[in-house]
Amino acid sequence: MEMLDSDQNKDTISIHLVKEACLTAKHRGMNISTILLKSGIQPELLQSPKARVSVSQYAALWVTLADEMNDEFFGMDHHAMRRGSYKLLSKSVLYTENLQQALEHILNFLNLVLDDFSSKIFHQENYAFIVIQDLKPTKRMFSYATYIMLIHGLICWLTSQRLLIHTIQLKCDQPEDDVDYKIRFCENIQYNATENYIQFDANYLNLSTKKNIKSWYDFIRQTPYNLLVRFRNPHSLNQRIRKLLHQHDPSEWLELSDLAKQLHMSEATIQRRLKNEGTHYQQLKNEIRRDTAIELLTKTTDSLQKISEILCFHDVSAFHRAFKKWTAVSPGTYRELQEE
Repeated sequence: MEMLDSDQNKDTISIHLVKEACLTAKHRGMNISTILLKSGIQPELLQSPKARVSVSQYAALWVTLADEMNDEFFGMDHHAMRRGSYKLLSKSVLYTENLQQALEHILNFLNLVLDDFSSKIFHQENYAFIVIQDLKPTKRMFSYATYIMLIHGLICWLTSQRLLIHTIQLKCDQPEDDVDYKIRFCENIQYNATENYIQFDANYLNLSTKKNIKSWYDFIRQTPYNLLVRFRNPHSLNQRIRKLLHQHDPSEWLELSDLAKQLHMSEATIQRRLKNEGTHYQQLKNEIRRDTAIELLTKTTDSLQKISEILCFHDVSAFHRAFKKWTAVSPGTYRELQEE
């Protein structure tokens, strides 16, 4: 896995997922502070439950942990997914004819590499299922999510489209916060189930998957960044509204009533659907402001005054209060941590 040098995406990732990624390394006695610093993440952020890191920082953490542990699966399986495994897997499916063949190959490869999972694909009527059998005790959500992301990201690239997931059913407990998982995969994630599976449209299995070496090189060069961002669920209302908000300055953001007209929905429908996705309209606006602020604080030398103006705060003190509420640290402190 390599890392994409890009600053185009302003999304951020919860500090909880940073902790999850480092958990096995921590249990092995590795120096987490050093690993985080190598990834451009200040260890002090782990003490702030509301903190966020940029997608590029999290991608760098994935690469750093893979290098330090010689394991591209965060050390979560009894057998390491050694460095270069995903590169070999993605290259080996270049010339499969369709998604059915590619998925069978991918699952066979992972079944050989990993000891704790054994997966198979089958279809029933209009749906296809990837069934994940636990060969060891049930794991935490982060383990299943990483496993699914490795598969889903690869098949999306192979078919040159975002393959929609209808349902994810898992045996594990629901994590404290699963919003990031819903944004990445789908809204319908069920926990404490009797088996693990991913459900999607069976018609996808007939899609052509032929790629060439150049497109493969571009894909692997951008991994794992693209696995985190490129293949997110685009049809959640959450993501549709985010896309609209990103197209305008905060001063031009619509009121909920005007947004409802633009989306041809009632305000009540928008509120209900966003609630089902674990958010609401004001929260989405706050999150985009927060993520933009983090981007500006870490990648520019813009003054706090200028950043507060870009985000349409009345004054710097209002920006200061809002940022501290969002992340539990002040904007000045956040910038200083990144500069250390």
